[in-house]
Amino acid sequence: MKILLCVEFYFPSIGGAQEVVRQVAERLVRRGHTVTVATTELTTRCSLLNNGVKIAEFAVAGNRVRGLKGEVDRYQSFLMESQFDLVMFYATQQWTFDAACPVISKISARKALVPCGYSNLYEPSYASYFSYLPSILRQMDVVIYHAEKYRDIDFAKSHGIHNDVVVPNGADIDEFKVAVDTSFRESVGVDDTSIVLLTVGSLTGLKGHLELATAYEQASFGSRKSVLILNGNAPGVGSKRPNLLRHVIMVVREYGWMYIVRRCLKLAKRVAGKGQRHMESLQNIVDRVNSERSALKRIVMVDLSRTELIQAYLNSDLFVFASHIEYSPLVLYEACAAGTPFLASPAGNAAEIAAWTGGGEIFKANADPKGYIKISPSDLARHMEQLLAMPQKLNELGVRGCAASRNRFNWEAITSQYETLFYSLSKKQK
Repeated sequence: MKILLCVEFYFPSIGGAQEVVRQVAERLVRRGHTVTVATTELTTRCSLLNNGVKIAEFAVAGNRVRGLKGEVDRYQSFLMESQFDLVMFYATQQWTFDAACPVISKISARKALVPCGYSNLYEPSYASYFSYLPSILRQMDVVIYHAEKYRDIDFAKSHGIHNDVVVPNGADIDEFKVAVDTSFRESVGVDDTSIVLLTVGSLTGLKGHLELATAYEQASFGSRKSVLILNGNAPGVGSKRPNLLRHVIMVVREYGWMYIVRRCLKLAKRVAGKGQRHMESLQNIVDRVNSERSALKRIVMVDLSRTELIQAYLNSDLFVFASHIEYSPLVLYEACAAGTPFLASPAGNAAEIAAWTGGGEIFKANADPKGYIKISPSDLARHMEQLLAMPQKLNELGVRGCAASRNRFNWEAITSQYETLFYSLSKKQK
């Protein structure tokens, strides 16, 4: 089959959507399909062919709410004129899907969509977007969800739309079929008897690094030494920012004036010394924990290479994920692939992943009206203490998660689900 996958960013860009599309695309190529990825033009991209996947670049940015800018017409012509058997859009609220909507009926290929959770569903500025969306969903041959119960699939059902299929996410199990490098523990200052905790995510404030660090500081693990590894990159490093007026207009269009007012108030508080930026607060906790005379606890902030990160997963006793907003977090599947039990907030479909894999637990936390999870560091600390005091249970969680990863939640098995679905769509009469 000739397959087109449309995603806002793709290799060498790094992120959850990029990884899902890359894993599926490269495996479909190895199975004999011709796969093209339509995506944003990147100056860091050295080739328009990566591991057999063709890349079609477009200088486009924005979405339907913020406004679409750049080569929109060229992209729309590409969709209408190219002879693909199937086109799959990965995620709404971004340009590769939003720019396609006005010409969706003119695309001759079978059409699939992976909504990816509708992160802005409860934002007032997106009300018209989600009023318009059902008419597009009905024109899709299939809408693929990564969760059986979440706001995106619930949204479709509430509008009487039932062209849904659930395909989960997973991990690349081959990455984790390596020997455990015991020198990794030495590199973070602990030995085999110590507790190693790991979290992974960009340092945006939404992945819960601050709340987890606070919980770790409060938690008591007796006389055992421990280390918390906060792995993540600082977003926006090296990127260019738009001019101030354009940036303000973009933010107002997406989030409204009240968002600007709230941000200005927070800025005023920081200037007055009444508040601290997320990274400053996090660094203060790290410094405080690392200066304790007992030396029983240590926090390490790193941005590990992929090879080093695999070893971090394999050497950890518990993966802790205190995220505020998610869809279907790949890091939980990666913890399972490593045989490392996880403890996660109920963000996204984390509870489903825990039930499907048997590889982890969910700590109690409530969501605000916009769906963001509010983390209580003290509650998280107590759950960490309880779980780490039960080594047999940790082992059972790790074994079950690893087995689930190898049997079902891996990219080979998941690609087979996509391939079977794509074949069935291509055989249907239009």
